[in-house]
Amino acid sequence: MPEVDVFLIGVPKAGTTWLANILDQHRLITLSNPKEPNIIASHRGTFIRDKEEPDWNKFETLFSEKGLKLDASIHAFACPLAPLRIKQKLPNAKFILCLREPVSRSHSHWNMILNTKEAEKNGADWSTFEKAWSDNRLKDDSMYGLSMSRWLSEFDLNRFLIIDSAILKTNPHLILKSIEKFLGIESGDYDIDANRHSNSAASRRPMTNTGKTIKMVFSLIPSFLKKPIVERLQSVDFNIYNLPLLSRKGISHSINSSHYNICGKELIKDLELFEKLTDFDTSKWLEEIKTQLDID
Repeated sequence: MPEVDVFLIGVPKAGTTWLANILDQHRLITLSNPKEPNIIASHRGTFIRDKEEPDWNKFETLFSEKGLKLDASIHAFACPLAPLRIKQKLPNAKFILCLREPVSRSHSHWNMILNTKEAEKNGADWSTFEKAWSDNRLKDDSMYGLSMSRWLSEFDLNRFLIIDSAILKTNPHLILKSIEKFLGIESGDYDIDANRHSNSAASRRPMTNTGKTIKMVFSLIPSFLKKPIVERLQSVDFNIYNLPLLSRKGISHSINSSHYNICGKELIKDLELFEKLTDFDTSKWLEEIKTQLDID
């Protein structure tokens, strides 16, 4: 199997889609295809849990031979099985851990699931944020301290580069330079556009019936015929299913103090644990949560 050098882990709705695709532009880095193989971890997306042994033979087929190999299966961070599995097979791996203030992260994740209707498809009731938070499949991705304690039982802290996703917006070049230094590679040339390669709410528009019909018809076209079209659209980051006729504006609940009241106190304790384990400064996140909860 390939010696995967880098894992981009943690967490949904923290800019990881954008970051993975930008890093793939570096001539010494190759991103797995698909971006999130979801093979090693038992957490395979938001809802699927599969404790079966990873299909290492399939995993081997996901990478080209160019440069450092990057797996961006972000749900691996919250998976209790992933650290040991990776340690046993890929003990020299490094990890880029991209995080976001956890209440806003959870709220954004919840909004996304409301639009994709994944909760309904998986028999879960996420109709309100309170109900969603009571489901560990949302909560686990926000418990940074708990997850980090498991990773540090298998890997030294120097194997991790921890990033505040807010800086991806304000100073992406600083983040990319820190990643290059962490990986020991030369500077790359990047086409940085904050509106490209993202997984924002605006890019996740629920499909109309017309859109679903066109997608079904397109799926019937042989791969060798549609591949040039797909590759061309991907190269310019154009999703035809975001056109008004094929999709509609999604649900977008605004975050407020009520959402912080549901999970804030629990996350304060977890962030304090995360900072104790890593020395990563979480004071801005803690301040935001405490302000919303009106506590010192």
